[in-house]
Amino acid sequence: MNAHVKPAEGKGADVPFYLPQGDEVAVFEAAAARDLPVLLKGPTGCGKTRFVAHMAARLGRPLYTVACHDDLSAADLIGRYLLKGGETVWTDGPLTRAVREGAICYLDEVVEARKDVTVVLHPLTDDRRILPIDRTGEEIEAAPGFMLVASYNPGYQNILKTLKPSTRQRFVAMEFDFPEPTREAEIVTRESGLDPDRTLGLVRLAGKIRGLKGQDLEEGVSTRLVVYAASLIAGGMALDRAIEVAMIEPLTDEAEVRRGLRDLVAAIFG
Repeated sequence: MNAHVKPAEGKGADVPFYLPQGDEVAVFEAAAARDLPVLLKGPTGCGKTRFVAHMAARLGRPLYTVACHDDLSAADLIGRYLLKGGETVWTDGPLTRAVREGAICYLDEVVEARKDVTVVLHPLTDDRRILPIDRTGEEIEAAPGFMLVASYNPGYQNILKTLKPSTRQRFVAMEFDFPEPTREAEIVTRESGLDPDRTLGLVRLAGKIRGLKGQDLEEGVSTRLVVYAASLIAGGMALDRAIEVAMIEPLTDEAEVRRGLRDLVAAIFG
């Protein structure tokens, strides 16, 4: 189980950069003010995780981030008894710590977790705002400031990995997508240090590659990968090699598809 904990940062220079696409900042702040859980929907690498980090810092709240996966269980989130110094000691999981401390708990790609995870979340996503811990007999009331945030990629689901309507309808939901080209270029320039003219070409290429999703590719290229390519170019790597290692190789293992992507690069950059 992967959990990353970031302390409260408050407003100012320490707030991670995030360029809003719409009213998502205002919606998140309104949900936080009313203790409402938030669900973020959108493709991989479109900025959901950065947005949550930005909002946690903006609100001055600690952030517990959990990268969900097939083996993630409710016990991984809540906690378990561990042997320490010859004694069996209860150790809180990231969700329990967030509930006790009044922090934000972010479950990244929540549909990847085991089914028992969503059952644990239900009492925290209604007016009870409690976390029952069967192993200790506790029933923890969420501290002021606690907020549950989850994300998933609807386009990458299969029939075995969906959120039930009974779970989805417990959240305020926002849909994310890749920024429009001029905004995405601004983000990539800011993150990589590459000049805007060359950045715009990479963003145009990303848009063309995303158009292949569902045909030759399972997923389009993420803004994160565009930033990687731009960072390599800004560091002195040749453009074609940077695109190869950051925007082609990570997307597919199929030689024919890679050749098609290289043809696309040649058409855009000559």
